[in-house]
Amino acid sequence: MQSIEEMQQILADVVERLGRVEDEAAIRRLHHAYGYFLDYCWYDEVIDLFAADGEAVFLSGVYRSKESLGRLYKTFLGQTYTGGRRGPVHGFLADHFQCQDVITVAEDRRTAKGRFRALLALGSHESRADKSPLLPDQVYEAGLYENDYVREDGVWKIKRLEYALQWQALYDKGWSHTTTDLPPAVPVFPESPIGPDYLLDATRKVWPERSPVDFHYAHPVTGRPIAAARG
Repeated sequence: MQSIEEMQQILADVVERLGRVEDEAAIRRLHHAYGYFLDYCWYDEVIDLFAADGEAVFLSGVYRSKESLGRLYKTFLGQTYTGGRRGPVHGFLADHFQCQDVITVAEDRRTAKGRFRALLALGSHESRADKSPLLPDQVYEAGLYENDYVREDGVWKIKRLEYALQWQALYDKGWSHTTTDLPPAVPVFPESPIGPDYLLDATRKVWPERSPVDFHYAHPVTGRPIAAARG
């Protein structure tokens, strides 16, 4: 027979483990919702997923506040994709597939990290009359997310979202014959009305060049940190 104290400890361990499982599920749901909101160009809903002091990294540029996030999503992406209209928009496709998630919740369960892979199908139908000249007709894209999350008032939110573009492939040419035409997001704000607040110290290279994306988690078998090879 186990003592009352032992049973209480077992119950406490089970409650803690269940809480961590629920944390991971909530963070996964949060990030998957991010992908769905991007699909429809619902950028107000995207920004609402971020913490009060949340930030995003895109094309090696850092957008550091809710105001800056509006500049990234609503002005930069929103104007380019749909002319500022709320989607779905006739003839415009921007499906974000979120997968391969690895989520690590901190010991105190107040913060967490997550790594996701994104696959994107982007382009416009030939019948679309208002297509931006900046948009390719048909392109595939892949990138990695290494994100930070924080629990605010009991709700998980995005603290820092970092999207590291890996490659693009024009549909009719494939990745073997496509060079990614997405340079770092310069100049910075306010010189550029859609620019980031500042650039990362190490600008990420894009396809056909490759840049590593460091792993936030340790090796699942050895427990050793995973160092991304650089060159």
